[in-house]
Amino acid sequence: MAVVALVGLVVFAARSSPGSASGSRPAGDGRARSATRSAALTGIHKVRHGIHKIRHVVIIMQENRSFDNYFGTYPGADGIPGLAGHHGHLPCLPDPGEACQRPFHDRRNLNYGGPHDARADVLDINHGKMNGFIAEQEKAMAACHCGTVRPPDDVVGYHTGKELPNYWTYARDFVLQDHMFQADASWSLVSHLYLVSMWSAYCRTHAPSSCRNARQRPGNPPGWGPHPTSKPPIYAWTDLTYLLHKHHISWRYYIFKGREPDCETNTNLSCRPVAQGPMTTAVWNPLPYFETVRQDHQLNDIQSLNGFFAAVARGSLPAVSWIMPDDQVSEHPFTFISRGQTYVTGLVNTIMQSPEWKSTAIFITWDDWGGFYDHLRPPRVDRNGYGLQVPALVISPYAKRGYIDHQTLSFDAYAKFIEDDFLGRARLNPKTDGRPDPRPDVRENVSILGNLKKDFNFKQKPRKPVLLPVQPKTDLIETSSAAMWQRGRGLGWG
Repeated sequence: MAVVALVGLVVFAARSSPGSASGSRPAGDGRARSATRSAALTGIHKVRHGIHKIRHVVIIMQENRSFDNYFGTYPGADGIPGLAGHHGHLPCLPDPGEACQRPFHDRRNLNYGGPHDARADVLDINHGKMNGFIAEQEKAMAACHCGTVRPPDDVVGYHTGKELPNYWTYARDFVLQDHMFQADASWSLVSHLYLVSMWSAYCRTHAPSSCRNARQRPGNPPGWGPHPTSKPPIYAWTDLTYLLHKHHISWRYYIFKGREPDCETNTNLSCRPVAQGPMTTAVWNPLPYFETVRQDHQLNDIQSLNGFFAAVARGSLPAVSWIMPDDQVSEHPFTFISRGQTYVTGLVNTIMQSPEWKSTAIFITWDDWGGFYDHLRPPRVDRNGYGLQVPALVISPYAKRGYIDHQTLSFDAYAKFIEDDFLGRARLNPKTDGRPDPRPDVRENVSILGNLKKDFNFKQKPRKPVLLPVQPKTDLIETSSAAMWQRGRGLGWG
């Protein structure tokens, strides 16, 4: 029932927001409305050019898929070798005790995936051979007594446009990025820390100078892990909300109420999600424990997803929005892919049917590879990353049509775009941002990082919305989630 309610909320909002937007605006967050009014007044006297035509950046983060798992056979993309006209020979990955296994078409709506932490990253990549995925899945399944994977070796399975019709339609109509790498080579908590701060660290005190690089264990949120504690972590280094606040730029971090993933052990695969409230932190919601968020009195900017629908309806969408799923619509292994696609489509439709569409850039991505096969060895920019390749889409009235972006990208590119658009190209740089921390580098300035501006044509006439059915017809084969849970016991939440 909870899943039906969550999906129903998205469907209802996607259908009703235009009418709400056209009516009277209820009282809401004054700062967001003020920012919107100021922008509107500025627009009367100043014509916006280039990137500044984007007044709203929305980042939708889903869970645990590699690029090849979702777009490995997409025409023209850098996908699985030997398939769909892609250069090279179809690889055959070692399968311990059996013949090797080639990537195969998997129509299952639920998948198992595999370990996805710093150790798994190294073993999956296997010195660039990109062939450790099956062995890692099988070791993990045996360790947790999880039974048999159905179909076997599903970490090398891939989905096509028949299972993912809306995601592939977005790729054909807008932009697909086929070299988007996870910013870090680790798991979800670290990935989400990088999304909002471009670093992961363990801090001994509340001073930024006390923070030290932490690729795997930056400090767990309360209630997390096999040995949970009530002690909050200290995230004392500087994050992007600090710069946004400093420049008076509005932001929100939208989360679900109710069930949130609050337990993950990516190595032994033994944890399951538990019920918690909307403000209870979890590995997908690290911002409550950043010193800057507390010092700037911005905890209220971490809001329920209901706040997103309300903001769109009243025309007060903040300049920057991050949207996190709950476990049921996250596309994480052991959840239905179809529910995640429905949820994301509802979010996109909601924006497209509102006046905010004409000035919005939507970035959709997945936080880590989830143990699924990808053929491309990630480049190393420092000791923390990049991690493996993940799917990524760009949707906007100014996005190029049917464009495949081959630039080398990571989640750092989102921050770079935000900084270039709203912050006068300011960076999270200890030498210039006014709040120095000992981060190893300025990730936005890494030489190989591409520029998301290349995905847009700001000279073109704003494109009309592409509204898609929230429950499209697919070729997905249904599987009992209860049965998979019973066999799998959860492949780690995050």
